[in-house]
Amino acid sequence: MTKDQQTVLSVIKHMTSSFQAGDIDAVMKTYEASQSIAFEPGSPVSDAAIARQAFQQFSEMAPEFTYQGHDVIVEGDLAVHIAPWRMTAKGADGTDMSADGLSVAVLRRQSDGTWKMVIDNPYGNRLLAETAQ
Repeated sequence: MTKDQQTVLSVIKHMTSSFQAGDIDAVMKTYEASQSIAFEPGSPVSDAAIARQAFQQFSEMAPEFTYQGHDVIVEGDLAVHIAPWRMTAKGADGTDMSADGLSVAVLRRQSDGTWKMVIDNPYGNRLLAETAQ
C-alpha cells in the first residue's frame, strides 16, 4: 500500500474504533462538515446534527465491526475505500442482532494533508442483492 492508501485506511479504522467506543466526537471528525452518510439503504443523511444523533443511537447498541478485507484506491486528492463488513450488536431489548454489507466510502484530502470522508455508504451491496431477486 502507498502512504496515501495507508492514511485513508487509518481514517476508516479510526472511525470504526471510535464508533465502537462510543466516541461520537472522534467519529464526526473523520467526516467533512458537508457529508452524506447512509444510515439506511437509499436514504443518505447530509445534516451533521442528524448524523451525530444517528451515530449516538447506534453506538448505544454496542456495535462490534469486523472487515473481510479493504481495498483503497487513491487518485489525486480523492480516494475510495471498499470493504465487506459484519456487525454484531445488542438490540434495545438485549437481543443479539447482526448485519453485514459492503462499505463504499469516498474521502477527500484536506488542505492540511489529512483525509476525511465525504460520502459513506455501508450498504453498497444493496443494489446487487436487489438485482439478484
